[in-house]
Amino acid sequence: MKLILLNLFRPDRPAVKPVLPWLSLNLLMLPLLALSLSANDWPQWQGPDRNAISRETGLLQEWPKEGPPLAWKVTGLGGGHGAPAVAAGRIFGMGQRPNDQGGEDEIVWALSETDGKTLWVTRLGPAHRQRMPQGKEGPGCTPTVDGDRLYVLGLGGELACLQVPDGKIVWQRNLPRDFGGQVPTWSYRESPLVDGDRLLCTPGGEEAMLVALDKRTGQTLWKTAAPTSSGGGSAEAGPPGGRGGPGGFSRSQAAYASAIAVDFNGQRQYVQFTARAVVGVAAADGKVLWQYTRPANGMGINCATPLHHEGHIFASSAYGAGGGVVKLVRDASGGLKAEEVWFSKRMQNHHGGVILHDGCLYGASGGNEGGALVCLDFKNGQVLWDERDAPERRAPKGSVTFADGRLYYRTEGGTVLLIEPSREKYLERGRFEQPDRSDKPAWAHPVIANGKLYLRDQDLLLCYTIKR
Repeated sequence: MKLILLNLFRPDRPAVKPVLPWLSLNLLMLPLLALSLSANDWPQWQGPDRNAISRETGLLQEWPKEGPPLAWKVTGLGGGHGAPAVAAGRIFGMGQRPNDQGGEDEIVWALSETDGKTLWVTRLGPAHRQRMPQGKEGPGCTPTVDGDRLYVLGLGGELACLQVPDGKIVWQRNLPRDFGGQVPTWSYRESPLVDGDRLLCTPGGEEAMLVALDKRTGQTLWKTAAPTSSGGGSAEAGPPGGRGGPGGFSRSQAAYASAIAVDFNGQRQYVQFTARAVVGVAAADGKVLWQYTRPANGMGINCATPLHHEGHIFASSAYGAGGGVVKLVRDASGGLKAEEVWFSKRMQNHHGGVILHDGCLYGASGGNEGGALVCLDFKNGQVLWDERDAPERRAPKGSVTFADGRLYYRTEGGTVLLIEPSREKYLERGRFEQPDRSDKPAWAHPVIANGKLYLRDQDLLLCYTIKR
């Protein structure tokens, strides 16, 4: 843009007047362009690339004793464990609030990135009543921002597309009603994936385990039926994962993870961790290409987003399961299959996520019993170090994000840690206690965008300055 403006005012150009309307219009648009093109936004679940890694640089490498400075905080957002999304100068999230009729509503909100002031609030519908107590306070979805549209999924399966500027609903669909989806025991926790013109989500029905919709209209493009244990190129490598239904649990095919998009050998596919297995489906038509059952636990409580690196997929769950890596390969007939490289019970990631950095996997291992941060070699699953073995667990079970050479680790108790990645040992570079803690676990993952660290705790959002 700068080169164009300089060219317009060259002295050898006599006719300046005709371009002034064009110039005025584009000068007015410059702030909008700047907002929409920020490379350091966090527009969806786990950031721009869905791997919990920020592209930002110039951040603090160590924190002072009291932690980074608090820029602002806001309250009244409504209950929920969903982390926020940050894009185009706005912060987006979901919540559950009381209404005037004595009930509660499921809502979507937008705040100013500058100071946290409310820009708009949109009601999706009545709040879903979850039987299980854990997480019933509100939605677990992180909104997905795509240009001037925003996509969200409520606990009961209310899927909606909203306008970014004003929150007006463009279209809505309901996963149980429209697709025969079955609500999981702990409700829908997925963050929708937008890929090109498609929106992918997981109703969890037998005939519509996964669906792809036209993101502009909400119309169905394809459905993926639940595969058998031998469907696709299956890597069983042990007893099949959760079949649904034990102990009164839902028989939904949906678990609690969010899907990722993967390119392999010139083919686009979507990888999702369902109640029974990690599956790869063709982006074009939803055909099941492969599945990997071993990381799925026997209760279908699979929460962590799969991870892709150079044709390898990692997935993990807790409740006695573990984590493993499969390599995607072509078989003799030209189809895809998943070949297990390694599997380890030393990485039972519950829902805090796993980071891959410099050949190492970093994530908490442990379920309801607790746990701590563990570092594994991505190539072979070797345990490099394990805070569960430390005399004093400095990094108990939590969620993790990565930015500018540092791990941002938030424990379920609310302590926030800055950790330098290392194959050799645990290296802590700062910590602080989150103020104004609720009495609920700190499950919302830390979010990093434009020099700020965001921590959500139910109806509270904290914004910290972490730029050097």
